[in-house]
Amino acid sequence: MTFPRPHRDDLLIAAGGLAIGLLMWSFGLHTQTDRMITARWATLIPLVVMASMEALRRTMPQTALTVGTIALVADQFTYGSLVTALMFTDLVYSAVVYGTSGAARRIPYTTGLITIGVTIGFLVWWQNAVALVVGLITGMVSFLPAVTGAVVRNHRQAADAARLRAEQTALLAEMDRSQAVVAERARMARELHDMVANHLSAIAIHSTAALSLDDPATTRQALTVIRENSVEGLAEMRRLIGLLRDSSGDAAPAAAPTLDGLDALVAQAATNGESSGLTFVLDDSRSRDAVALPAPVELAAYRIVQESLTNALKHAAPGEVRVELGRCRDGGLTVGVTSVLGGQPGPRAPGSGAGLVGMRERVALLDGQFESGPVTADDGRKEWRVRAVLPVGTSDREPPAWYG
Repeated sequence: MTFPRPHRDDLLIAAGGLAIGLLMWSFGLHTQTDRMITARWATLIPLVVMASMEALRRTMPQTALTVGTIALVADQFTYGSLVTALMFTDLVYSAVVYGTSGAARRIPYTTGLITIGVTIGFLVWWQNAVALVVGLITGMVSFLPAVTGAVVRNHRQAADAARLRAEQTALLAEMDRSQAVVAERARMARELHDMVANHLSAIAIHSTAALSLDDPATTRQALTVIRENSVEGLAEMRRLIGLLRDSSGDAAPAAAPTLDGLDALVAQAATNGESSGLTFVLDDSRSRDAVALPAPVELAAYRIVQESLTNALKHAAPGEVRVELGRCRDGGLTVGVTSVLGGQPGPRAPGSGAGLVGMRERVALLDGQFESGPVTADDGRKEWRVRAVLPVGTSDREPPAWYG
């Protein structure tokens, strides 16, 4: 059997206790005068055993307490040493503090019962007040150290639990911060893409047309569109940069786009798509006296239409691009954009697919429904459709007939 290596502090305690015990023994300082074993050297045996157990008070607390109890009982048959009794109290304390949780619960009750039993036993035997003194000494040697150890152990466990909760709270706070940063970066990416991509796509298409067509009138028209989109794009870029740089919490929030601006948005798309043979139609079937939509719903719908029009300018074949708005029975908003699927004969702007991702994220944030992809129209034409249902709350509703 391999014994664990004793702790350095325990070795110091054992050595100090043994040295003090030997010093008191050399001066003849004992706790008793008339005992069964009269040899003075016999007092050293329990002292040495108790000091040896002190070296194991932290690594083997229960074994040390068991052997120490035997040594204390043996010490009562000799002249006795005060140091032996004091080291035993430390073994009781250590068994509660460093022992198993079961031992920490049992030892205070056990020592309490032993104290009561010793007191009652000596009262019955001696029938005088000396029995109470013996019971008090027994409690001071066994029960009091056990209770002290239980209090210290409980405080340590409470401190460990508080430290663990603090670490968990810090970890959760860091996770929340990381998630907030990721969400904010995603929101900024959506806003930047939706605000700037439309203008940059129109600039790319018309600049390519101006370079490829040797027609002064066409070139002048393309440059006019390029300038308009550059000015508008720069204005929106400055507004976004201003919002990012403004760290004051009392600044007035910037006005978010609403559905009232769809007419201007569609008109701008018609101007940008005229050279590509695209026509744009806005079909708003909403009731004008209906309850106003929440600002997040209007912003999401506006950005979905804006991004869909940008995609139509980049990818749609010549034909009609239809924007449809409607209301669900529960007051939610339906948004649909349809364009002719096919290649453009003129210049095209490259796409990265981030627009569809942004639209899907906006709808998901509102707990709505979204679909996009190619479909076949009633007349057999291939079309690209974007459809979204934006609820105004969390109430259950049936999706419109076109969804799914």
